[in-house]
Amino acid sequence: MRQTFIAGLGAAAIALAGCADMSETQRRTATGAAVGAAAGAVIGSATDGSAGKGALIGAGVGALGGYIWSQNMERQKRDMEAATRGTGVAVTQTADNRLKLDIPSDISFAVGSADIQPDFAPVLDQFAASLRGNPNATVHIVGHTDSTGGDAVNNPLSLNRAASTRDYLVSRGVDISRITIEGRGSYQPVASNDTSQGRARNRRVEIFVGERAAERS
Repeated sequence: MRQTFIAGLGAAAIALAGCADMSETQRRTATGAAVGAAAGAVIGSATDGSAGKGALIGAGVGALGGYIWSQNMERQKRDMEAATRGTGVAVTQTADNRLKLDIPSDISFAVGSADIQPDFAPVLDQFAASLRGNPNATVHIVGHTDSTGGDAVNNPLSLNRAASTRDYLVSRGVDISRITIEGRGSYQPVASNDTSQGRARNRRVEIFVGERAAERS
């Protein structure tokens, strides 16, 4: 039943994207809502088992989509690929046209700490410069931890890591109003927490940069 529900939402996203009488902006927003709903259903299934509740949350998030991939965004991606080459930072374009920096713990934060490590600072310096060159872009920073320590430690630690990253960018001239932060504790692992290597991958910061069509000058 749960798989059928999620599959149906995915099909709805495809159907919405193909509606001929929609404008491009309406099509992006509607598709974002449906895709967000599907993602929310997966989150709901993985947490309290309520796919429907997760879908409602996801739909709200997805409807905030409508990002564009402009020349500024492409330039930022190239700049960050050059600045992070050899560091282990992954620079990608997401499905909703945002730039994503996935920053591993070996350069970002020490275990149990929210202090910016020396190897992280040059990456953020370059990133701040690219943001100053694209004033229409907004930033969302997400902090993560491994599963050791418990929620009482991990949840505030993940948020503090995101806040430290934000504060560093602000100190380099990025307007704080352009940045939002979030801490997700240990709830979104990308590897097994059963090994030290997996836990190291899960201790990370993700930075998303998006430019909305309506914000272009």
